[in-house]
Order: sequence, then C-alpha cells, then structure tokens
Amino acid sequence: MKLVILDRDGTINSDSDDFVKTPDEWMPLPGALEAIARLNHAGWHVVIASNQSGLGRGLFDVASLNAMHAKMHKMLAAVGGRVDAVFYCPHSPEESCNCRKPLPGLFEQIGARFGVPLKGVPTAGDSLRDLQAGVTAGCEPHLVLTGKSAQYREGGRPAGLPEGTRLHQDLSAFVDFILERGAQPLKVAI
Repeated sequence: MKLVILDRDGTINSDSDDFVKTPDEWMPLPGALEAIARLNHAGWHVVIASNQSGLGRGLFDVASLNAMHAKMHKMLAAVGGRVDAVFYCPHSPEESCNCRKPLPGLFEQIGARFGVPLKGVPTAGDSLRDLQAGVTAGCEPHLVLTGKSAQYREGGRPAGLPEGTRLHQDLSAFVDFILERGAQPLKVAI
C-alpha cells in the first residue's frame, strides 16, 4: 500500500489565523486538489491528519466540519481525486490530548486503521508541529512552503525542523518529488 499523510489547513487549503470555520471559508490552494489526484492516479492512498481546535474552542461544530470536508471531497472528485480518510483532533491546546500535533496520536490512529507501519511513509505539512508528529510516528518529513511556512519561500528554514526534512514550494512540488522518485509501495502482510 502506498500511503501519504497530509496536513489540511495551509497545505491543501488556505489557512486563517481566525480559523477556517465554514464551507465558504474552505478554499483549496492553487494546484493542491490536482496534486492529490495525481497521487491517486499513481496508486497512492491519501489520508489527512489535521488539528481542528476550532471545535474545542467552540468556533464551529462537527456539522460545519463535515460540510467543509464534503466540499473538499466534491471538489476533489471533480478533478479525479480522493482522500481516503480524514483524521482530526477536535481538542483545544489546553486539553492536553495525545492526538493534537505535535504529538503522534493522529498518526498512530492512521497506522492502526490502515494496518500499516508508518516507517518511511511520506507526510507533508506547512508547520513544524505537522512534521514533529509524523517523525515521532516514523514518517518521512516534507515541509510545504505554503500556509504557516510561506515566509520561507524566498529562503531560510524554520528552526527545529526534523532531520532529513525536505522542503517543497507547495503540495504540487511535493507530489512531483514523490512521483519522480518512484517510491515503491510499502509491503504489508494481509
């Protein structure tokens, strides 16, 4: 099984300091949906791991989150793509859960649900905490220079990046890298 784990806000869609709270506010980044479709067409399964503390903060409810994801799925389908699953942490930072990135809980849930070890699974996000969570779970870290990391597009690197982190201009460039290197699927006993 070829698996990629992506962050959502700032990686697939525009992020906001005020949180993305409604389907109208959920807007894909240029080329992001097409990039996911290219992964799918090459046999990759795409899963999202996303902090959604707006739920815990009372800024939106699960119905609104589901509506945002329904919009995402519909827009992906229109370009021939899909996301196999969305895992999210609904907690506020004060709740000290294990599923809020930078902790690895969401990644561990993904590994358990899909029955695969996450060692070497590519993960891409726009923030240090996305990569820290993935690396703790054994994933290969990729930083996209969109969202919270857009400030590094002209150079520099965020402090504290996990060793071996690769930087990409956006999700499309990350997908180019994954497809060009011809990564082999993980061997999983079923």
